[in-house]
Amino acid sequence: MRFIHLLVIGALIFAAAYVYRIKMDSTARTEKVLRLHAEIREQRDAIAQLRSEWAKLDAPLRLQGLAERHLPLKPVNGTQYDSLKNLPDRPPRMFRPGEPDPIGSMINTIEAASDPDSVTGSVPQPEDRQ
Repeated sequence: MRFIHLLVIGALIFAAAYVYRIKMDSTARTEKVLRLHAEIREQRDAIAQLRSEWAKLDAPLRLQGLAERHLPLKPVNGTQYDSLKNLPDRPPRMFRPGEPDPIGSMINTIEAASDPDSVTGSVPQPEDRQ
């Protein structure tokens, strides 16, 4: 009988220690969750503050004032345009009159390369499957 009493007392002590461990784990996890909630709140507050600062810095009136103060831009007047006779002379031709235009031939080469029927070397030609 005494052995059974000792066994039951030992089981009760073990059960009490196990319940205490579970309580301490849940308390630690609760504290961790509360810390995370506080950190999330701080981050949200920081984000809100940064957004308000950005809105202040990005205000159109502020940007207009900075542009007027720091950029030497002036409004365009109708008298700023000049006639075609005052344009500089055309640059000399780099090819002879009978030869094809080198820039035009480059454009034609690019257009021919972009033809959907042409196949590049990096992509195998599709096989006709019938």
